Amino acid sequence: MNVETQKNTEVRKVPELDLYDYLEGEGAKKKKFIDQLFHGLKEYGFVILTGHPISEDLLDRAYRLSEKLFSLPMDVKKQNSMPENGFQRGYTPFGTEHAKDSKVADLKEFWHLGREGYKGLENHWLENEKPEGMQDFKESFIKLFNMLDEVGLSLLEALTPSLDLPQDYFLNRVADGNSILRLLHYPPIKEGAEKSALRAAPHEDINLITILVAATQSGLQLKDRDGKWLDVSPPKNSLIVDAGDMLSRITNEVIPSTTHQVTNPDKGNESRYSMPFFMHPNSDALLECIPSCVGEGEKYPKIMADDFLKQRLREIGLDV
Repeated sequence: MNVETQKNTEVRKVPELDLYDYLEGEGAKKKKFIDQLFHGLKEYGFVILTGHPISEDLLDRAYRLSEKLFSLPMDVKKQNSMPENGFQRGYTPFGTEHAKDSKVADLKEFWHLGREGYKGLENHWLENEKPEGMQDFKESFIKLFNMLDEVGLSLLEALTPSLDLPQDYFLNRVADGNSILRLLHYPPIKEGAEKSALRAAPHEDINLITILVAATQSGLQLKDRDGKWLDVSPPKNSLIVDAGDMLSRITNEVIPSTTHQVTNPDKGNESRYSMPFFMHPNSDALLECIPSCVGEGEKYPKIMADDFLKQRLREIGLDV
């Protein structure tokens, strides 16, 4: 079998890595993680972390709380709906967000939590909301937010050798970033729903990287480099990492932002819950091409992270 035939028949599967190989490993083991992370994001746009420091107990508790949250009456949830800040905190109703360039809303509702004390460029306080009657809600999810933030910092640090950057390059740009933890609920598909609507239509994430806690049901797919849809089926309690538009932009598409979607169930019609953590840089960070990625020329002009975010939020129906 020649090399080309072997490449064409290779079974494509998102790489699975153990973050402890980076956090606690030394020498060859740590370097292997660094190389595999870069290769996975460059080749697939996704990697799966089967080993990480977030406990199974915390993840299970988070999903129990998320299920309880979305079972609350609509009038209770809407008490914490805040379109005036682009739904950057609290509840976003079903049918609000749509993929860029799509006129059909996704079949989902969600709740946002962000960095405690975040004020942004306009010094506007964004308060994390606590739904009525859920006393341990905020404490649990802020703990999860902080732990996902630490995982994200470690992953970005692990990318720096491959991009010929100082180890603290990303740390200096994300320490006070407008990162978001999204609690997602995809309810059972109702009879009479728009036929072309998906739980999440094909899209790319806005941010640097997304860390997605493995969902309660299947349905996540990425568009592979050959244009075919590839199922992403991670083990329970693993973390799925994907590259967003901001990372793609500053790497001049050396690390592409990968299109992905959440399909509707083929059989059964149960609720699906997931929890993506969208890691953003500081609002005043400048998104500019990393020197090692310039190649034959920069593909994108410089832009401030806050301006890019606002532009993209408008494009998906979350106006600010």
